[in-house]
Amino acid sequence: MSDDDMPSLADLMDGDDEEVSDVDYVAARVAESTHAGFHSGFVCFVGRPNAGKSTLTNALVGSKIAIASSKPQTTRHVIRGVVTDEKSQIVVIDTPGLHKPRTLLGQRLNDLVFDTWTQVDVIGVCLPSNQRIGPGDTYLVSHIADLPRRPTLVALATKSDLVPKARMAEHLVAIDRLQQQVGVEFTEIIPCSAVSGEQVDEVRDVIVSLLPEGPAYYPDGEVTDEPTETLVAELIREAALEGVREELPHSLAVEIVEMGLREGQPDDQQLLDVYASLIVERESQKGIMIGHHGSHIKQVRTHARRQIAALLGTPTHLDLQVKVLPNWQSDVKYLNRLGF
Repeated sequence: MSDDDMPSLADLMDGDDEEVSDVDYVAARVAESTHAGFHSGFVCFVGRPNAGKSTLTNALVGSKIAIASSKPQTTRHVIRGVVTDEKSQIVVIDTPGLHKPRTLLGQRLNDLVFDTWTQVDVIGVCLPSNQRIGPGDTYLVSHIADLPRRPTLVALATKSDLVPKARMAEHLVAIDRLQQQVGVEFTEIIPCSAVSGEQVDEVRDVIVSLLPEGPAYYPDGEVTDEPTETLVAELIREAALEGVREELPHSLAVEIVEMGLREGQPDDQQLLDVYASLIVERESQKGIMIGHHGSHIKQVRTHARRQIAALLGTPTHLDLQVKVLPNWQSDVKYLNRLGF
């Protein structure tokens, strides 16, 4: 289809053409949102667990769209955050961490990571300044080096607020040594801290400078395309991960059973009802999740309810149940049911 034959967005929105496909709609929207000098594209942050990927995503977007935890394999979904200004739009893709899989879920998450890497323009490799570069970092960057089409690479020395200048200098030398060892080239090496805000603007500016001219893929003001139910489920999981043993995070999932505004409430006193299940693999894990006399699940409910209300701007009633689905991480039926 030539540009002259392309239907306008207004034509597609008037509802007269029932045969219009999603592809036509997106193509028309992209065509109308493209103008000279506007740079846009896709970037993902990678790194080992607790490297600051999700926190940096949230800092760039200016809104909490990705959960953050010190527990490994916290991120399980591809979350897209949108950073837009007058001259550019960055679509930040927060992906699960690359790891050696022990379950079918782990393999599916790794496949998701590799697929994302092949589609982005820039990869930001997060190398936390308060940790030594080790085998996990080499393993990760080596896989990037093997990509048939390698995106532009940027090294991000995250958590810069936690180290003195002398330690940062050591870390930057180690990053340079890593790129030589693995055979990649980092276009930029940027110390930054998502928590303190140090050089987050610099990270954004460098990414924009590496993106091609292109369209605005999302409307101005949109910060994510993630379904609300998924965001709510992730906030509940984030709350549930706090204070639990190391083996539980891998086995924990959240399923939204029902969610909606309570009927009969006045317009100025709306209340969101959320009914969700915390999924674990063993009865012993169920006991841990509930806690002594229900102490842990009460904490989860309180923390998650506040986070959901802050995200959606609506007071929230949260009902949580704990269910056991034996070995769900390796069961195709359960994985499909839970959206993996």
